[in-house]
Amino acid sequence: MNGAALLAAGTSGPSPLWYATRAGGTVAFVLLTATVVLGIATAGRCAPVRIGRFEVSALHRNLSLLTLAFLALHIVTAIADSYAHLTWPAAVVPFAASYRPVWVGLGAVALDLLLAVAVTSAVRGRLGRRRWKAVHWLAYGAWPVALFHAAGTGTDTRLTLQLALYAACLTAVAAALRWRVRAGTAARRPRRWTAAALLVVPVTLVAFLAAGPLRPGWAHRAGGTQPPAAPTAPATPHRSPAPPPQPEQDDTHEGDEAE
Repeated sequence: MNGAALLAAGTSGPSPLWYATRAGGTVAFVLLTATVVLGIATAGRCAPVRIGRFEVSALHRNLSLLTLAFLALHIVTAIADSYAHLTWPAAVVPFAASYRPVWVGLGAVALDLLLAVAVTSAVRGRLGRRRWKAVHWLAYGAWPVALFHAAGTGTDTRLTLQLALYAACLTAVAAALRWRVRAGTAARRPRRWTAAALLVVPVTLVAFLAAGPLRPGWAHRAGGTQPPAAPTAPATPHRSPAPPPQPEQDDTHEGDEAE
């Protein structure tokens, strides 16, 4: 391969912003999973032997902040990358993006839910424990929304390592929820919702992956955009070809014919 071909191959691959977007989103989802699992354990009155409850609460809070930090990296790099043509309003307004609107819209929904939790946690003392706890439940709803956002938007969903990561996160949350139900610390109504989620979310995810991202042509069906084509020169108006030059007539001959 000559130098020109190497240069063309290097420029046609994904940009560094694409890698930063995927890495930031993946790390944010893993941190969100750890936050949710720890929150389930804390709400279930899990009492570690060697770690105090205040240390568990501090770890939960720090994981939440790290999740928001990597989520910000994910959003900023996605907007800076010119391929998807994402805008700042599309990051917070659900289903307003032109690139994969449904799946990017789910990401906006998850972001709004997490921002609501973060804002209410900052004013928890003024809001009251009951209201804060009601809003805090939104974090549990943001997790499956973020999972389907990642599976539907991510261009590396078909990779075995990425699928294994999603399976590990799903298993961790399912195990924490099952432990919470079996421990008997949840109320009866949330227990029913938890049992339903343990069945609905994994089945729906597997069916979605099999019918969507794992099948050919998902990028087109999901609403992916292509890089803008290079501008072409405007077409010139059609002009009829000029008539061929006529041979000059002999004035003397014309005068002879007139006579």
